[in-house]
Amino acid sequence: SATCGRRPGQSDLRDFSETAQMERLREILQRVSANIPAGGGGGAPRALGLAAVGVSGLAYASTNCLFNVEGGHRAVMFHRFGGVQRHVRAEGTHIVIPWFQRPIIYDVRTKPRMIQSMTGSKDLQMVNISLRVLSRPDVPHLPQIYRELGTDYDERVLPSIVNEVLKAVVAKYNASQLITMREGVSRNIRDQLVRRAADFHLILDDVSITHLSFGKEYTAAVEAKQVAQQEAERARFLVDKASQERKSTVIKAQGEAKSAQLLGEAIRDNPGYIQLRRLEAAREIANCISKASNKVYLDADSLLLNVKESGTMNLDSRNVHSSDGLTGSPAPTESAVVESTSLPNPTES
Repeated sequence: SATCGRRPGQSDLRDFSETAQMERLREILQRVSANIPAGGGGGAPRALGLAAVGVSGLAYASTNCLFNVEGGHRAVMFHRFGGVQRHVRAEGTHIVIPWFQRPIIYDVRTKPRMIQSMTGSKDLQMVNISLRVLSRPDVPHLPQIYRELGTDYDERVLPSIVNEVLKAVVAKYNASQLITMREGVSRNIRDQLVRRAADFHLILDDVSITHLSFGKEYTAAVEAKQVAQQEAERARFLVDKASQERKSTVIKAQGEAKSAQLLGEAIRDNPGYIQLRRLEAAREIANCISKASNKVYLDADSLLLNVKESGTMNLDSRNVHSSDGLTGSPAPTESAVVESTSLPNPTES
């Protein structure tokens, strides 16, 4: 069977081989007829010669009068006197008249093809695009494809129409839009390619963008822009952080001032507030020492644990005594003396 990838001049070689086979068959027939005795005597030699002629003809017919069309292929028949016939042979075994007819086999399965194109965007940036196209011929139009384009139709059609459509579509978008609107760009390219391929009776099953890259200058500019944006965001973050820290410091100072004011008012209005805080501190210290794993011997007064033997404290500063008529420090009274133990008992924890 013939193939669709026949090189130029192969048909001439086939015609030459067919002519040589015809000459060989003629020589065989002449030899057989020469061996048949003349006259009416002996029918066996004549029958034997006719059988030999029949076997030779059958062998020639089986070799040159039949051809097969494999699965996923179609055949276009070329007749020496009628040209390319309109009927397309489907898969299977078909009859061909030697020398007068010649089949041309086409592969009608979908074939992938990668096409690269360098084009410019709307903002004059060079873009390198790789496009993957799945194409196949339109079977009813195979005779016309063979008559107009030959067997290498994809080599003649696809590179030209793909580059044309890519340049026309990419020129409508900016470089940034080619990345953010990639799906829309691919759909636009597919629609226009399908329409252009239909003019040449080609069917495109799928068109997809597999690679998209820009020039070195544009890539460097994009990276520098990203770095500048990150630095600006970091500077903005530092400014916001300093502002929040300043507000936090002001709020903390105001809280401490308010706390000091409230504490002073509590001590002034209620002298027992100091004793209450002393009891709370003693409880916290005792709790911490009780949880310790070591044994310590410390003074109870230094640990603020000697809360039972403490005197009272007079915080009223309005009684002022002066021996010489001047204002001075209040004279200590018996109630203002803080009693303490002479020998504090050590506490074991």
